[in-house]
Amino acid sequence: MLTQQTGVLLPAWIDEAIVADLPGLSGFARSLTNDIDAVTAGLTLRWSSGITEAAVNRIKKIKRQLYGRTEFQLLRKMILLQ
Repeated sequence: MLTQQTGVLLPAWIDEAIVADLPGLSGFARSLTNDIDAVTAGLTLRWSSGITEAAVNRIKKIKRQLYGRTEFQLLRKMILLQ
């Protein structure tokens, strides 16, 4: 499903995983039903948020490094310069 973008098959896979009654897999399958539309879209559409996620992770890393040591202005400068 991930490589071929066949998210429409997800509901059938979830049903099979729950019926299989494997502890880790059935719990994971049940949790996918909480937001089935978003998961199906993620497995079907070609869009990726990888670049945005990378930027967010970089900013969070800088923020953790500077936590409690400086003011917002230096944090802003570090983010813009890197």
